[in-house]
Amino acid sequence: MELYINGEKVDASIENEKTVGDVLQSFAKECENNNAAVIGIKVDGNQISAQMFDEASKAPLTENSKFEFDIVNQAAVSEAAKDFSKVLDCLSSEIEQVPSLFMNGKGQEANDSIKKLADAIDQFCHIATLASLFPEKFNASKIGDKNFSEFFNDFSPILSDFENALASNDTVLTGDLCEYEICPRLKEMSLCLAEFAR
Repeated sequence: MELYINGEKVDASIENEKTVGDVLQSFAKECENNNAAVIGIKVDGNQISAQMFDEASKAPLTENSKFEFDIVNQAAVSEAAKDFSKVLDCLSSEIEQVPSLFMNGKGQEANDSIKKLADAIDQFCHIATLASLFPEKFNASKIGDKNFSEFFNDFSPILSDFENALASNDTVLTGDLCEYEICPRLKEMSLCLAEFAR
């Protein structure tokens, strides 16, 4: 049996495991004992999705079985949250400056800040998803006084208005949304991640 964790080959031997499912279960238990979580599984080169898991688990184990696990641990999520909290804090200051950049004819700089915004929201959601794998540690799943879904239900219409303002080249509305709607929310997202990192 071959075993890879995050692309690195590790020594592993079969003890009492008879099926693919036995290996998956003992590996999951090992991860749990070490504050880690499995975020991706390949068996013999095939990606195992949640829908395929039960079927794949029934397969018998062979000497040539190859397991590849992508895992993340609690400490890495904490570290990512801490680092990205600072990025969001800086970005909130940049986004706050967008109106004055537009007024001073620095549209390119304003647009550069706006481009960072979409990536930042994606990255925030990614870290929040990883944090949800460790509910005992990251139970402060509130952004400001809202849970994640309430926050994003509230934020989505603002982002839609923002997208429309950008599409119609309405720099006044774009600037207003940046300063009064988006900037405060970025600060709340930054504080939420800082909490995760404690």
